[in-house]
Amino acid sequence: MANEHDAADARQATEMADGIPAPTGAANLIDTDYVVGQDNFSGGITIRLDIHSVVFLVSAFSIVLFVVLTLALQAEAAAVFTSMRGWLTTNLAWFFIGAANIFVVLCLALIVSPLGRVRIGGRDATPDFSRLGWFSMLFAAGMGIGLMFYGVSEPMSHYATAYAGVSVGEDGLRTDWAPLAGAAGDSEQALRLGMAATIFHWGLHPWAIYAIVALALALFSFNKGLPLSVRSIFYPILGERVWGWPGHVIDILAVFATIFGLVTSLGFGAEQATAGLGYLFGWSTGNVTKVLLIVGITAIALLSVLAGLDKGVQRLSQLNMGLAFALLLFIILVGPTLAILGGFFSNLGSYLTHLPALSNPIGREDANFSQGWTAFYWAWWISWSPFVGMFIARVSRGRTVREFLIAVLLVPSLVSVLWMSAFGGTAIDQLAGSGFTAVRDAALELQLFVMLGELPLTAIASFIGIVLVVVFFVTSSDSGSLVIDTITAGGKVNAPVPQRVFWVIIEGVLAIALLLGGGLVALQAMAVSTGLPFTLVLLVGCVAIVKGLMSEPRD
Repeated sequence: MANEHDAADARQATEMADGIPAPTGAANLIDTDYVVGQDNFSGGITIRLDIHSVVFLVSAFSIVLFVVLTLALQAEAAAVFTSMRGWLTTNLAWFFIGAANIFVVLCLALIVSPLGRVRIGGRDATPDFSRLGWFSMLFAAGMGIGLMFYGVSEPMSHYATAYAGVSVGEDGLRTDWAPLAGAAGDSEQALRLGMAATIFHWGLHPWAIYAIVALALALFSFNKGLPLSVRSIFYPILGERVWGWPGHVIDILAVFATIFGLVTSLGFGAEQATAGLGYLFGWSTGNVTKVLLIVGITAIALLSVLAGLDKGVQRLSQLNMGLAFALLLFIILVGPTLAILGGFFSNLGSYLTHLPALSNPIGREDANFSQGWTAFYWAWWISWSPFVGMFIARVSRGRTVREFLIAVLLVPSLVSVLWMSAFGGTAIDQLAGSGFTAVRDAALELQLFVMLGELPLTAIASFIGIVLVVVFFVTSSDSGSLVIDTITAGGKVNAPVPQRVFWVIIEGVLAIALLLGGGLVALQAMAVSTGLPFTLVLLVGCVAIVKGLMSEPRD
């Protein structure tokens, strides 16, 4: 990648401003270098590793042990995962919702404040990628598989539950899943509530979570000369202690959050791709097909890793964006065009209208919705944030903070509104306008293909949908291995390829283990459980961001 620099060189060359000296202990973090299997006489294979031994070994051993136990005790693991997810989302929904609100407020405040003029990488830094390439990579990494999986199913689910209204159990408690207590029998209000709730989960809040991590990592790496590692965010608070065990724990938590958040999305992608292949070609949709699909896609991800960031991830991300917008345009043109275009503005208005109520962390009457949907989503986004944030940070050098936040926060949110209005709006129109109930009644992973089945060129559109899921899968796996490798290498951005190969394989194996050991519930449970401790990390990181920006010169 153009203008990339080793974090160690930058650390030695850059003095931190405002009383934050150049870190003296970072050398112990980033200069660990091992050569395994070198044989200069017999022509043996040389494998060079560049790792931080504590973070790498603890993370790798723990994940491998988790995989072995999950595969060996599948029945017991499924019960544990189900209980874990239920307890966390029921008891800590207020915490996840409140934390996400803080991230949104901070991002919006930075956009309009003078601190927005700070340039990532310093005053003379220039962008490494074009705007199109930059936006393609951050969007594909951030929400690709999720938009494909939930683009139809979530608007339909919220619309159906809102239309059905509330129900009260024998204990007098509400038992429905309707957002904001629903709109019993009112189709128009149910549509507004359903789309507002969906956009809430894919709009400002998740992108604010990503933006906080990305901005913190970019600021302390490119401007302060610290290693590109999550522990670096805490240097203004912990000082030299970040190079010891406090920093080790932070980075290990980041690895766990990254890999389990990533694997959750990969599991969703495998479920949907398998369902699509079964719908189109009659293939088996059992675990064998899912495992083979994950193995095949992991192999493709390995090829992308070997091609490198410029040739691999960037090209696949641009292919993603081209196919995604082609499918989006197809839906707009052959679907209820006027309803989609009008729905974009009305849905955006509904989102803004209901945003305060949806963001409320306490005293909610729609507990099933806020706990079962919103709390899981925020934990999922937070578990993804080290992965997406570090990847966005790596490709965002040269942008001002204001430009960065507008691009990362506002533009993808508007694209999500359009996406949900097109895909979800078309499915709801088929139900409300034509009485077509098959989408509503289908399994979540199949609803996209059932909706496409009512449109022209069904086979082509559905095949493109499967290809999109697969390519999003590949770019997520490739980008995720890059990020995890950077963390476990102590912030090195050019660590040896064999390490990334290792993490790509681990991601695929872990996805298989969780699917076999509990299915989607297991995937969701691990995303929530790893997202919880990392939420605390991000809240402290907000303080560090403000302190770091205040010490920077402004354009």
